[in-house]
Amino acid sequence: MKEKMLSVRERIARAAAKSGRPVDEITLVAVSKTVGEAEIRQAALMGISDFGENRTRDLALKQQLFPELKWHMIGRLQTNKVKEILGRCILIHSLDRWNLAEEIERRARIMNMTIDVLLQVNIAGEEQKAGLPPDDMKAFLDSAGQLSSLRIKGLMTIAPELDNQEKTRPIFRELYQMQQKFINQKRVNVELKCLSMGMSQDFEVAIEEGANLVRIGSAIFN
Repeated sequence: MKEKMLSVRERIARAAAKSGRPVDEITLVAVSKTVGEAEIRQAALMGISDFGENRTRDLALKQQLFPELKWHMIGRLQTNKVKEILGRCILIHSLDRWNLAEEIERRARIMNMTIDVLLQVNIAGEEQKAGLPPDDMKAFLDSAGQLSSLRIKGLMTIAPELDNQEKTRPIFRELYQMQQKFINQKRVNVELKCLSMGMSQDFEVAIEEGANLVRIGSAIFN
Protein backbone atom coordinates (compact mmCIF):
# COMPACT_ATOMS: atom_id res chain seq x y z
CA MET A 1 0.00 0.00 0.00
CA LYS A 2 2.84 2.42 0.76
CA GLU A 3 4.04 2.54 -2.85
CA LYS A 4 0.51 3.04 -4.14
CA MET A 5 -0.13 5.81 -1.65
CA LEU A 6 3.06 7.61 -2.61
CA SER A 7 2.16 7.29 -6.28
CA VAL A 8 -1.32 8.71 -5.71
CA ARG A 9 0.06 11.62 -3.70
CA GLU A 10 2.61 12.40 -6.42
CA ARG A 11 -0.10 12.32 -9.08
CA ILE A 12 -2.30 14.63 -7.00
CA ALA A 13 0.61 17.04 -6.58
CA ARG A 14 1.34 17.09 -10.32
CA ALA A 15 -2.31 17.69 -11.19
CA ALA A 16 -2.58 20.46 -8.59
CA ALA A 17 0.52 22.15 -9.99
CA LYS A 18 -0.89 21.86 -13.50
CA SER A 19 -4.05 23.63 -12.35
CA GLY A 20 -2.01 26.35 -10.63
CA ARG A 21 -3.04 25.45 -7.08
CA PRO A 22 -1.07 24.33 -4.01
CA VAL A 23 -1.46 20.64 -3.26
CA ASP A 24 -2.73 21.34 0.24
CA GLU A 25 -5.93 22.66 -1.30
CA ILE A 26 -6.78 19.11 -2.40
CA THR A 27 -8.30 16.71 0.14
CA LEU A 28 -7.78 13.02 -0.53
CA VAL A 29 -10.74 10.96 0.66
CA ALA A 30 -9.64 7.32 0.81
CA VAL A 31 -12.59 5.15 -0.20
CA SER A 32 -12.46 2.28 2.28
CA LYS A 33 -15.62 0.41 1.30
CA THR A 34 -13.73 -2.75 0.28
CA VAL A 35 -11.19 -2.87 3.10
CA GLY A 36 -11.11 -3.75 6.75
CA GLU A 37 -9.66 -2.50 9.99
CA ALA A 38 -6.02 -3.35 9.26
CA GLU A 39 -5.91 -1.48 5.94
CA ILE A 40 -7.62 1.57 7.41
CA ARG A 41 -5.15 1.65 10.28
CA GLN A 42 -2.22 1.32 7.87
CA ALA A 43 -3.53 4.15 5.68
CA ALA A 44 -4.06 6.35 8.74
CA LEU A 45 -0.49 5.71 9.86
CA MET A 46 0.64 6.95 6.44
CA GLY A 47 -1.11 10.24 7.00
CA ILE A 48 -4.59 9.73 5.57
CA SER A 49 -7.18 11.41 7.78
CA ASP A 50 -10.29 11.38 5.55
CA PHE A 51 -12.13 8.18 4.62
CA GLY A 52 -15.26 7.64 2.54
CA GLU A 53 -17.90 4.94 2.79
CA ASN A 54 -20.79 4.07 0.46
CA ARG A 55 -23.02 2.32 2.99
CA THR A 56 -24.39 3.76 6.20
CA ARG A 57 -23.88 0.57 8.20
CA ASP A 58 -20.23 0.30 7.21
CA LEU A 59 -19.63 3.97 7.96
CA ALA A 60 -21.18 3.65 11.40
CA LEU A 61 -19.15 0.55 12.25
CA LYS A 62 -15.84 1.91 11.02
CA GLN A 63 -16.39 5.29 12.63
CA GLN A 64 -16.88 3.53 15.96
CA LEU A 65 -13.55 1.74 15.43
CA PHE A 66 -11.75 4.92 14.33
CA PRO A 67 -13.54 7.93 15.84
CA GLU A 68 -10.39 10.05 15.47
CA LEU A 69 -10.63 9.91 11.65
CA LYS A 70 -12.82 12.08 9.42
CA TRP A 71 -15.59 10.10 7.78
CA HIS A 72 -17.45 11.01 4.61
CA MET A 73 -20.71 9.52 3.32
CA ILE A 74 -20.16 9.22 -0.43
CA GLY A 75 -22.81 6.68 -1.48
CA ARG A 76 -26.50 7.12 -2.19
CA LEU A 77 -28.32 7.78 1.07
CA GLN A 78 -31.78 6.41 1.79
CA THR A 79 -34.02 8.55 3.96
CA ASN A 80 -34.56 5.73 6.49
CA LYS A 81 -30.77 5.43 6.97
CA VAL A 82 -30.08 9.08 7.77
CA LYS A 83 -30.28 8.50 11.51
CA GLU A 84 -27.46 5.95 11.32
CA ILE A 85 -24.80 8.44 10.22
CA LEU A 86 -25.68 11.87 11.58
CA GLY A 87 -22.97 12.83 14.01
CA ARG A 88 -20.65 10.16 12.59
CA CYS A 89 -19.51 11.84 9.37
CA ILE A 90 -18.15 15.31 8.68
CA LEU A 91 -19.67 15.58 5.20
CA ILE A 92 -22.45 13.96 3.19
CA HIS A 93 -21.45 14.07 -0.50
CA SER A 94 -24.67 12.64 -1.91
CA LEU A 95 -27.61 14.93 -1.27
CA ASP A 96 -29.58 14.33 -4.46
CA ARG A 97 -33.26 15.06 -3.76
CA TRP A 98 -35.44 17.35 -1.70
CA ASN A 99 -37.12 14.74 0.49
CA LEU A 100 -33.68 13.56 1.61
CA ALA A 101 -32.78 17.14 2.52
CA GLU A 102 -35.97 17.39 4.57
CA GLU A 103 -35.18 14.17 6.44
CA ILE A 104 -31.62 15.27 7.20
CA GLU A 105 -33.03 18.58 8.43
CA ARG A 106 -35.61 16.84 10.63
CA ARG A 107 -33.09 14.50 12.21
CA ALA A 108 -30.50 17.24 12.62
CA ARG A 109 -32.98 19.40 14.51
CA ILE A 110 -33.79 16.53 16.88
CA MET A 111 -30.07 16.10 17.53
CA ASN A 112 -29.44 19.86 17.72
CA MET A 113 -26.77 19.62 15.01
CA THR A 114 -25.80 21.40 11.82
CA ILE A 115 -25.00 19.01 8.96
CA ASP A 116 -22.63 19.79 6.09
CA VAL A 117 -23.65 18.37 2.72
CA LEU A 118 -22.73 18.49 -0.94
CA LEU A 119 -25.36 18.65 -3.65
CA GLN A 120 -24.88 15.74 -6.04
CA VAL A 121 -25.46 16.76 -9.66
CA ASN A 122 -25.88 14.23 -12.48
CA ILE A 123 -23.93 16.16 -15.11
CA ALA A 124 -23.69 13.21 -17.50
CA GLY A 125 -27.42 12.50 -17.32
CA GLU A 126 -26.90 8.79 -16.70
CA GLU A 127 -30.22 7.18 -15.79
CA GLN A 128 -28.61 4.57 -13.54
CA LYS A 129 -26.85 7.17 -11.41
CA ALA A 130 -28.26 9.41 -8.72
CA GLY A 131 -27.96 13.15 -8.77
CA LEU A 132 -29.98 16.25 -9.35
CA PRO A 133 -30.48 17.27 -13.00
CA PRO A 134 -28.39 20.39 -13.67
CA ASP A 135 -31.48 22.39 -14.62
CA ASP A 136 -32.94 21.77 -11.14
CA MET A 137 -29.94 23.02 -9.22
CA LYS A 138 -30.85 26.71 -9.00
CA ALA A 139 -34.31 26.00 -7.58
CA PHE A 140 -32.80 23.63 -5.02
CA LEU A 141 -30.25 26.21 -3.90
CA ASP A 142 -32.92 28.91 -3.78
CA SER A 143 -34.93 26.74 -1.38
CA ALA A 144 -32.00 25.87 0.89
CA GLY A 145 -32.81 28.73 3.24
CA GLN A 146 -35.73 26.67 4.52
CA LEU A 147 -33.26 24.11 5.90
CA SER A 148 -31.81 25.79 8.96
CA SER A 149 -29.81 22.74 10.08
CA LEU A 150 -28.16 22.07 6.70
CA ARG A 151 -25.21 23.77 5.08
CA ILE A 152 -24.69 23.12 1.37
CA LYS A 153 -20.91 23.31 1.18
CA GLY A 154 -20.45 22.47 -2.48
CA LEU A 155 -21.18 20.15 -5.36
CA MET A 156 -20.40 16.55 -6.23
CA THR A 157 -20.63 14.50 -9.40
CA ILE A 158 -19.69 11.02 -10.61
CA ALA A 159 -18.37 10.84 -14.16
CA PRO A 160 -19.04 7.86 -16.45
CA GLU A 161 -16.40 5.14 -16.41
CA LEU A 162 -14.67 5.66 -19.74
CA ASP A 163 -11.58 4.11 -21.33
CA ASN A 164 -9.73 7.43 -21.33
CA GLN A 165 -9.92 9.90 -18.48
CA GLU A 166 -9.62 12.79 -20.94
CA LYS A 167 -13.16 11.97 -22.07
CA THR A 168 -14.43 12.88 -18.60
CA ARG A 169 -12.94 16.37 -18.73
CA PRO A 170 -16.11 18.05 -20.09
CA ILE A 171 -18.14 16.57 -17.21
CA PHE A 172 -15.81 18.00 -14.58
CA ARG A 173 -15.49 21.31 -16.39
CA GLU A 174 -19.26 21.71 -16.48
CA LEU A 175 -19.59 21.13 -12.73
CA TYR A 176 -16.82 23.65 -12.09
CA GLN A 177 -18.59 26.17 -14.31
CA MET A 178 -21.82 25.59 -12.37
CA GLN A 179 -19.98 26.17 -9.11
CA GLN A 180 -18.51 29.41 -10.43
CA LYS A 181 -21.90 30.56 -11.68
CA PHE A 182 -23.49 30.27 -8.25
CA ILE A 183 -20.62 30.65 -5.78
CA ASN A 184 -20.83 34.42 -5.39
CA GLN A 185 -24.62 34.58 -5.30
CA LYS A 186 -25.81 35.17 -1.75
CA ARG A 187 -28.06 32.37 -0.50
CA VAL A 188 -28.88 31.34 3.03
CA ASN A 189 -27.13 28.10 4.08
CA VAL A 190 -25.18 27.84 0.79
CA GLU A 191 -21.40 28.26 0.34
CA LEU A 192 -20.33 26.03 -2.61
CA LYS A 193 -16.62 26.09 -1.74
CA CYS A 194 -16.18 22.32 -2.16
CA LEU A 195 -16.04 20.46 -5.45
CA SER A 196 -16.03 16.68 -4.98
CA MET A 197 -15.23 14.96 -8.26
CA GLY A 198 -12.75 12.44 -9.51
CA MET A 199 -12.06 8.84 -8.53
CA SER A 200 -9.23 6.37 -9.10
CA GLN A 201 -9.66 6.31 -12.87
CA ASP A 202 -9.98 10.07 -13.46
CA PHE A 203 -8.89 12.11 -10.42
CA GLU A 204 -6.03 13.89 -12.20
CA VAL A 205 -8.31 15.41 -14.82
CA ALA A 206 -10.83 16.27 -12.08
CA ILE A 207 -8.17 18.18 -10.14
CA GLU A 208 -7.05 19.98 -13.30
CA GLU A 209 -10.67 21.07 -13.75
CA GLY A 210 -11.08 22.39 -10.20
CA ALA A 211 -11.77 19.48 -7.81
CA ASN A 212 -10.66 20.01 -4.22
CA LEU A 213 -12.03 16.70 -2.93
CA VAL A 214 -11.10 13.46 -4.71
CA ARG A 215 -12.51 10.06 -3.74
CA ILE A 216 -9.85 7.39 -4.34
CA GLY A 217 -10.17 3.73 -3.43
CA SER A 218 -8.77 1.11 -5.80
CA ALA A 219 -5.65 3.13 -6.68
CA ILE A 220 -4.69 2.91 -3.00
CA PHE A 221 -6.10 -0.35 -1.67
CA ASN A 222 -6.26 -2.77 -4.62
